[in-house]
Amino acid sequence: MKIGSFEFNLRELAGSLGDFGTLLPLAIGYITVCGLNPAGLLVMMGLVNIVTGLIYRLPMPVEPMKVLAVVAIAQAWTPEKVYTSGLVMGAVWLAMGATGAMDFVARWTPRSVIRGIQLSLGTLLAIEGVKMASTWWLLGAAAVVVVLLLRSNRYAPASIVLVGGGIVIMAFRGQLAEVGGISLSLPPLTMVDPREIWPVLRDAGLAQIPLTATNAVIATSVLISEYWPNRRVTNRQLATNMGVMNVVLPFFGGMPLCHGAGGLAGQHYFGARTGGTNIIEGTIEIGLGILLAGSIASIFAAFPLAIVGAMMLLVGVEMVKFARDLRFNRHLVPVAATLAGSLLVNMAVGFAAGMAVHYLLLGKEHRHADAQR
Repeated sequence: MKIGSFEFNLRELAGSLGDFGTLLPLAIGYITVCGLNPAGLLVMMGLVNIVTGLIYRLPMPVEPMKVLAVVAIAQAWTPEKVYTSGLVMGAVWLAMGATGAMDFVARWTPRSVIRGIQLSLGTLLAIEGVKMASTWWLLGAAAVVVVLLLRSNRYAPASIVLVGGGIVIMAFRGQLAEVGGISLSLPPLTMVDPREIWPVLRDAGLAQIPLTATNAVIATSVLISEYWPNRRVTNRQLATNMGVMNVVLPFFGGMPLCHGAGGLAGQHYFGARTGGTNIIEGTIEIGLGILLAGSIASIFAAFPLAIVGAMMLLVGVEMVKFARDLRFNRHLVPVAATLAGSLLVNMAVGFAAGMAVHYLLLGKEHRHADAQR
């Protein structure tokens, strides 16, 4: 079915499941370790997906901020601290968008560093995918074959087949019997704690900012232009959008959210082509949050990780392909520095390393020639 520029079909549904691997483990951690309300987490994410799809009319990934999520889960943050982190990040990205600071950062980020970030993200996704697939090698290998055979199939898209297969495996193991019945739940009204602002910045927020700038803003904007050459979503739009959603979500149980080049690559790889993908995904998330809030953590935790890993692995390979336009010249050195820093430490360090090497190596006369814009 097509409504204006929106499409609602199996392909778009398949695309909506393309970044499933990013959401699944972090949502489980936020709910089970940090104690976030499942209805608030899922319903607010669903609403953001729907609104974003309507505004941009393109697939637009909405996913957890990864540094914040990993640290929050590792340190077992309280819900109030998680909500405060979202508000703090929202204020940061509203300021970055409103002042034009995001455009400044993007203008001085060279394409070699952007390619390094994409290459790093693809490599990290592939590595994590292999780890997940190793929990059940045979199933992981079978899932890879399914993706390669059915990714473009109109009637049985790969991601739908895999998610359906995962549910069948859960039923065969008797894990669905543990799921409670349907019960109505609505997002709660939640509060932030101003005393947690500095601890949030110290523990994870300052590290999250450069990662979000590179992956969720710059790399996502570039990837949109590569997938849809006639469409443009600016760095300022993405920054402002993340700011708006993150100053609202914390008051209704939502987790800190961002965009992401990896999520976009996953959506596109599995079939997403219009904003219908976001509307479908958002509708699913709202339905799960309202009707299955009491069981959703158990459902997510029981889903076979090997299937998620296979999907993540192939999305990582797809991201790496964007580096195929690189040439064997000295512009490869900043790419290598970005990749090394990202793999050895984190993507924020990789970004800093790539920028430093680019400007030190290429010199003043090349500073504008290799810039993104």
